[in-house]
Amino acid sequence: MKTIIIVASARKNGNTNTVALELAELANCDIFNLSDYNILPFDYDYQNQEDDFIPLITQLIEEYELLIFATPVYWYAMSGVLKNFFDRFTDLITVHKELGRKLKGKHCAVVTSSAGDHLEDQFWIPFQKTTNYLNINFKGGIHTHPEKDRNVILKSFWKKIQIHSAKLPKI
Repeated sequence: MKTIIIVASARKNGNTNTVALELAELANCDIFNLSDYNILPFDYDYQNQEDDFIPLITQLIEEYELLIFATPVYWYAMSGVLKNFFDRFTDLITVHKELGRKLKGKHCAVVTSSAGDHLEDQFWIPFQKTTNYLNINFKGGIHTHPEKDRNVILKSFWKKIQIHSAKLPKI
């Protein structure tokens, strides 16, 4: 199963990017940062169609089966960068419906990073509900903390995802 990690942080070289790089090495998968793209906010008049969202999501849909979102936790929620990206899924159920239908059967997971050492269950609700609505298989999420042993946490997380798919590379 071809996998990509989508980093959604305001800091290109922060803790979230470090976690994403560690997971990418462990999982032998691709990685990119949303901050390298011009993705405008959702617009009810769809005046944003010339930005990078549609070409990027098209590439993700066509090339990858598992999307792992890496986000810092800001104010008890996903980053604004990732929220903006998720808001643009609306384009895929309105003006780009055929493309949006191709999300069905894809897989998704989330890795987070923050100075706090835990997240409450409610944090995962936007991911669970969004993936359910789009018929994407949500494989779960894991939270990391800079002072915890991320290697152990990430290995455990990757093994958990592998259990649900024989197509993923073993560690």
